[in-house]
Amino acid sequence: MRVVYEDQQLGVMSSREAVEKAKGVGLDLVEVAPNAKPPVCRVCDYGKYKYEQSKLKKNKAKATVKIKEIKLRVGTDTHDYNIKLARCEQFLEQGNKVRVRLQFRGRENAHREIGFEVLTKVAEDLKQIANVDLPARLAGRAVTMLLSPLPKEQQVRHFLLSHGNLVDPNDQGDEHLDDDDFDEGEE
Repeated sequence: MRVVYEDQQLGVMSSREAVEKAKGVGLDLVEVAPNAKPPVCRVCDYGKYKYEQSKLKKNKAKATVKIKEIKLRVGTDTHDYNIKLARCEQFLEQGNKVRVRLQFRGRENAHREIGFEVLTKVAEDLKQIANVDLPARLAGRAVTMLLSPLPKEQQVRHFLLSHGNLVDPNDQGDEHLDDDDFDEGEE
């Protein structure tokens, strides 16, 4: 095994020799790279080594999941609905959770079932990109639902945005126009 002590390599030696060197200094022999050829061991204080390793685990960047929110109304028109679902798909594609919130005002409170129908339609439209974590439920004057993204390989988008406009996935682009199609005005 290869032995390291205070950032200096002591060379390749047998495990018996390495243990004797470590005891001679009054420290422990710790295996730090078992898969290397030959394995690498360090002469150090084992308690201090474990403490440093636990600190490194704490400092690793944790994947943070943000919750984004999409607000709808009972009377949200088709185009606005499509744009909001396109944004929702973007959020889900980035790995964020999405809270869909539908708020009632005035007389809309008398027909809350319409709000539940809208959120059911949202869940149905986004079923190929998201899971419903919390189904639609009433909280005060609003109905909320929480969506989480499916794994990347299972996600299929339907509402695509290009410069703020909704893109039809079946659209292949603009047809090429010939110069003959445009007549110049003769004066």
